[in-house]
Amino acid sequence: MEKGPFSVEWLAQSSRGGAWPTAAAPCSPTGDIGGRENAANSAASRDREAADRSSPGREAEAGSGTGRPRTKFSAAQLQELERSFREQRYIGASEKRRLAAVLNLSQSQIKTWFQNRRMKFKRQARDAR
Repeated sequence: MEKGPFSVEWLAQSSRGGAWPTAAAPCSPTGDIGGRENAANSAASRDREAADRSSPGREAEAGSGTGRPRTKFSAAQLQELERSFREQRYIGASEKRRLAAVLNLSQSQIKTWFQNRRMKFKRQARDAR
């Protein structure tokens, strides 16, 4: 009896790094047919990523990814954001657009600042009890 794809035996063999059955080789998101070569490459890639995460000195680099750097708000920006937060904890679309224009920030930065500020408010309220 032939072992179909995703049978217990097929999965056990594939998780041990064995050859993928050619008749039921999975396709990658790019459309390539998966085989021993692709499985070996992905396993090697996972091993490298795990080694990178566990390498010494990694803690010192936390947050130094390839993303956008952290926004450093000016005192004037923080003053206006805090004033707006005191008036209303949840910002509306028009107020978000206004603040973004006045403070020379993106609407996404305004939205994120308000989310973070609400969490800080919640934490402060909890710690005050």
